[in-house]
Amino acid sequence: MIRTAIAGYGNLGKGVEAAIARADDMELVCVFTRRDPESVKPAGDVPVVSMSEMAAWKDKVDVVILCGGSATDLPHQTPEVASVFNVIDSFDTHANIPEHFKNVDEAAKAAGTAAIISCGWDPGLFSVNRVYAESILPCGNTYTFWGKGVSQGHSDAIRRIPGVKRGIQYTIPVPEALDAVREGKNPQLTTRQKHTRECFVVPEHGADKEAITEAIVTMKNYFDEYDTTVHFISDEEFVRDHSTLPHGGFVMRSGITGKATKQHIEYSLNLGSNPEFTASVLVAYARALKRLYDEGKTGAMTVFDIAPAYLSPLSAEELRSHLL
Repeated sequence: MIRTAIAGYGNLGKGVEAAIARADDMELVCVFTRRDPESVKPAGDVPVVSMSEMAAWKDKVDVVILCGGSATDLPHQTPEVASVFNVIDSFDTHANIPEHFKNVDEAAKAAGTAAIISCGWDPGLFSVNRVYAESILPCGNTYTFWGKGVSQGHSDAIRRIPGVKRGIQYTIPVPEALDAVREGKNPQLTTRQKHTRECFVVPEHGADKEAITEAIVTMKNYFDEYDTTVHFISDEEFVRDHSTLPHGGFVMRSGITGKATKQHIEYSLNLGSNPEFTASVLVAYARALKRLYDEGKTGAMTVFDIAPAYLSPLSAEELRSHLL
């Protein structure tokens, strides 16, 4: 059994707990939290431990799955945890992935641990499909569309703005851009032409709504390159209309083979729960991380470095017999 710990028990952490419960070769041994451990109530009968006491669990945990946010948690948490444990995260600030990888790689190699960063569906599964598509169709254009759906990272970034009580963000593909790609027109699209962002915010009493709006629409790496609309709503509206976390998207590659034969690759996801699906990806790659560590691998990795067979609980023979 792969002994697994969760660090952070929000929507993603709860999804990881549920995914581990469905994996016959994995067990959840504890939940680490920055909150008062007495206030955290996991679904299963597992201990809740303060993050400050993580090191005491070094020999009891094979993999720690980090479930914090990319804006302020993971940049320092992942290297810190990698200095003690094998660790996996879903860091999704694309522009900062090279720096994050470097920091985690240095910490993991110094400690003799292994780590996987930026593991989810994008970055993650969509990243792998972009590599497949561009390798198979070298002459062409790649397009990624997200949504319509809730971005956990962007929603988390909104909630950290002073004066925001609740916040959620929807990423919405521009229909005309989707149609142009599917029709093989190979359009040259700017970031702004591909998506819009729509935010729903419950402000704290007396909060400066103009300041909140300005902080959102100018936020670097999150909203500054998009047409973003901010709506202020009541608590009741938020609970009624924005309590679920759907998402999805498309990776497309339009290109040519031979003399000029048009080819189109499309990979899509339609997710009823963004955090539950991301959690399932993390758990599959946590299995791969433990296997690779057992083979002597240390340092940081991404989904590009991991063969699909490492994700599956099936043996190599079973994979060849049933899925090849």
